[in-house]
Amino acid sequence: MKFFKILLILHSAFALQSLDAATPRPNVLFISVDDMNDWVGCLGSDRVPTPNIDALAERGLLFTNAHAPSPKCAPSRAAILTGKRASTTGLYSNGHWWRPAYPDLVTLPHYFRNHGYTSAGAGKVHHHTVGFNPPDQWDEYFDLVQDKDLIVDYFKSRGEDRRFLTTMPRHPSDSLDWGPMEVDDNEMGDARTVRWASEFLSRDHENPFFLAVGIFQPHLPFYAPQKYFDVLPKEKVELPINKPGDLDDIPEGGQIMAEYRRNDLRMIEEYDDLRHCVQSYLASIAHADTMVGELMYAFDKSAYRENTIVVLWSDHGYAFGEKDHYAKNTLWERSTHVPFIMVVPGVTQAGSETESPVDLTCLFPTLTKLCGLPVPSGLDGIDIGPLLKNPKAQWKHPAIIDYLKGNTAIRTRDWRYIQYDEGRKGEELYDRVSDPHEWTNLIEKHPELVGPFKAWLPNHYAEEVPTKGAYDFDPSNYKWKKR
Repeated sequence: MKFFKILLILHSAFALQSLDAATPRPNVLFISVDDMNDWVGCLGSDRVPTPNIDALAERGLLFTNAHAPSPKCAPSRAAILTGKRASTTGLYSNGHWWRPAYPDLVTLPHYFRNHGYTSAGAGKVHHHTVGFNPPDQWDEYFDLVQDKDLIVDYFKSRGEDRRFLTTMPRHPSDSLDWGPMEVDDNEMGDARTVRWASEFLSRDHENPFFLAVGIFQPHLPFYAPQKYFDVLPKEKVELPINKPGDLDDIPEGGQIMAEYRRNDLRMIEEYDDLRHCVQSYLASIAHADTMVGELMYAFDKSAYRENTIVVLWSDHGYAFGEKDHYAKNTLWERSTHVPFIMVVPGVTQAGSETESPVDLTCLFPTLTKLCGLPVPSGLDGIDIGPLLKNPKAQWKHPAIIDYLKGNTAIRTRDWRYIQYDEGRKGEELYDRVSDPHEWTNLIEKHPELVGPFKAWLPNHYAEEVPTKGAYDFDPSNYKWKKR
């Protein structure tokens, strides 16, 4: 008995060391939510109720200063799932395919599979245009069903000869659409993902599992059941706060990023549909929150609740006119700040929070260590184990965010520093405490402050890998051939 008490004491003191060989390895429930910004209740927003995400935050540790490693789907997910930043891999944009560029690169689900875990996934985990479901990643996978693929059948079933829900006369792409659908939650694409994952959780599993569940909403198109619009009437939707002339102190690099998709913003404004667009995004968040609730209900009924690490994260934020910008694709707060929650049995405390800055490259080293697996060498991500155990622990690391070659943001607890094109296209510096909207660039007033931030910048930016247009893809054997 004394021996086991000693082991317990040692485990408390070193809770994040590799698991004892006799300890069952924990499962991992890895929940990603696509394009969800920080408009959730647990992060202080009252724009839309998110009771299920808030309830999950109450179970464990909420990171209030968490950031995507890149403000774009493919580079962000590649960095999260490999633990390597875009500046290391050259995977900078949605057109960069990680698998043909790095055929031997092992991603998080693949790594767990290689170490005795059952690796299962559903929905959007990898970015769907850049090597979505390599078969060696998974023992089981349920493919993504996108709502834009369902909209045609939706209109046909109603006898309507339409392609879009919005009444705007122009649509630059099939996905630039939003509005209510007269359907139940269970008819949406994400509901199919959650049903599959729930069935997986209901089964007996001989080995520990890594289950990745990718919820696609609130990604464009912003479709959601009518009931969510009913509780979010358009006239009560608040538009984001903006400041005239906000970009006057922004350097060339920031201007270039802000301009991307500005034509979409101008079109939406021209047709007076921005409030409806924001309403639809909020309704999509509410639907995604319901999906999280249904998944957690199935999880709580399963046999795995007591020995499963639960993680929820978003791949980046989203802007609706802040700093005269629409969508993502910038290094400002609205594009990078994301929900991030971890529930680790025996480690995290229920209802705890930390303001320490983290970026999501932390997930690879942190999860492998928590599960007693060897942590691979060469990762850029930092193990956040000390924060899981003590949310107020001293933390020297900032969040580091890359977007396109040569551009990086450094986010500390109180500051945001941005460098464009390795400094050739300007810099920005914001005091987040006094300027939460990032309206005043202090770089000219306080250039002496940037030294500590520059120390965290990449020493080298990898060259861009070839884009997907450089390859022919054979889906029958999941092989790429250089053209």
